Amino acid sequence: MLVVWLGLLTLAAGLVPGLLAGPGWAAFALPPLALLVWGWVMLERNWRSWRYAERSDDLLISRGVLWRRETVVPYGRMQLVEVTSGPLERHFGLASVQLHTAAAATDATIPGLVPAEAERLRDRLTELGEARSAGL
Repeated sequence: MLVVWLGLLTLAAGLVPGLLAGPGWAAFALPPLALLVWGWVMLERNWRSWRYAERSDDLLISRGVLWRRETVVPYGRMQLVEVTSGPLERHFGLASVQLHTAAAATDATIPGLVPAEAERLRDRLTELGEARSAGL
């Protein structure tokens, strides 16, 4: 979405003044272009910060560049594990795994997975969740 909106803004900020007032006014496209480049770098850093680990009793999800956030979801507390993929994710061949628990604040998502890995993770977490919840 960043590329689409800032790309259109860059095009409009450079093209419209450039055509109406002269080529020198096309420099108005530079600030949105700089913002687009900076935003792309920040998005890549944020994307690379996502991690997850399947541990013996729970799933650990960590993310964040400046502010690290870690979420621990016990397998026995998982109620629903679903794989989602919106139009943009499908275009790039990605999917997300969303975990639902009884507490709304502990719902967790793992974005940017290859669909085969997302389905494998969903099946594994569902299996572990059923095994752990049987003892509750």
